[in-house]
Amino acid sequence: MLELAFIRENTDLVKKKVAERGYRVDLDELLALDARRRQLIAESDQWKHERKVTSEKIGSMLKEKKDTAKLTAVVKELGAKIKERDTRIRELEERLQQMMLEIPNLQHDSVPVGEQEGDNVEVRVFGEKRKFGFPPRSHVELGEALGILDFNRASKIAGARFALYTGLGARLERALINFMLDLHIKHHGYTEVIPPFMTNARSLVGTGNLPKFAEDLFKVENWDLYLIPTAEVPVTNIFQDEVLNAEELPISFVAYTPCFRSEAGSYGKDTRGLIRQHQFNKIELVKFTAPEDSYQQLEQLTRHAEQVLKNLGLHYRVVNLCTADLGFSAAKTYDLEVWIPSQDAYREISSCSNFTDFQARRANIRCRKKEGGKLRYVHTLNGSGLAVGRTVVALMEQLQQEDGSIPIPEALQPYMDGVERIPSS
Repeated sequence: MLELAFIRENTDLVKKKVAERGYRVDLDELLALDARRRQLIAESDQWKHERKVTSEKIGSMLKEKKDTAKLTAVVKELGAKIKERDTRIRELEERLQQMMLEIPNLQHDSVPVGEQEGDNVEVRVFGEKRKFGFPPRSHVELGEALGILDFNRASKIAGARFALYTGLGARLERALINFMLDLHIKHHGYTEVIPPFMTNARSLVGTGNLPKFAEDLFKVENWDLYLIPTAEVPVTNIFQDEVLNAEELPISFVAYTPCFRSEAGSYGKDTRGLIRQHQFNKIELVKFTAPEDSYQQLEQLTRHAEQVLKNLGLHYRVVNLCTADLGFSAAKTYDLEVWIPSQDAYREISSCSNFTDFQARRANIRCRKKEGGKLRYVHTLNGSGLAVGRTVVALMEQLQQEDGSIPIPEALQPYMDGVERIPSS
């Protein structure tokens, strides 16, 4: 969330930045509401002062046994006016809060201005597209032929956009989870956490998922609980309403969780396969940093996510997302896009973002440099390290052999008890 005082003082800048992101926000209405709210607060405060002075006068008159009927009537009238004003102030504050929650974060100056995904800027590339001596098959064809993925039985159990992993397919998914966790814990210095897989509305507001993206969430009926769309939500809210010691920053967490998304608005896209599912596994990296360090930490976090793909020997690229493709809460995002041979296209496998203090303001996460020092909002960052199902897709498709078998990358073999290949039947 942006600071209201910042919007008042930098209205033209906020209008420009929001417009570049393609959002329509009536800042003039917001500022008019804010001006009216401050006017009403001033009136209410003046009447409260008058009531206090009058009440003190009544107290003195009672000691002198004087008639206080007229002043008592004045206090009563002031009380009614104050009540009416305070009710109106609360209504305006609720409206202002809703409008503030609809304003996106402001992008960093290094974010390219663009109107579509094609305006994203390629930053770097690892490896090359493999030249196949045969027509590459999709992971769906490969998985079903190898007997390690079963989409038909999954749909019988739960409907479309679910997968059933079996045999070496299940072991591959589990091996990737453990491999990614170990890499980030042992080599990158993250602390592992296992958060709740459900979260309340307050936490979703904190990360920017609510109110704007309610249709993408699975809500638990009759409970203030939602299935998490990503571990970003519970992990970012670990420090909700807390004050951190700035000397302890950055704090880096890694978490494995299943994730649940309704994929509203994505009808017809990747309805088969592992690319876009209602339930999928993901390793999430989350950082809490001092404001002055957050962009350096974004570069580091992105490199940590990339290392997973490098260790697996998978071809990918990194792109700097343009304003039109940037997430609502992010100030800057690098997408890691892995090459999918059957589509001859790059698909996002990780988004590494700096949210600056946008989430911290919503979740009320602050830090203090020293005892008695000034409180500041921390900066929060996160990125997938990685989306596990999409890693399975890339691994299967990029490494597939003509006979349909899948070699297991050397880095992953210890996590599969030495299995070197998923053999063709």
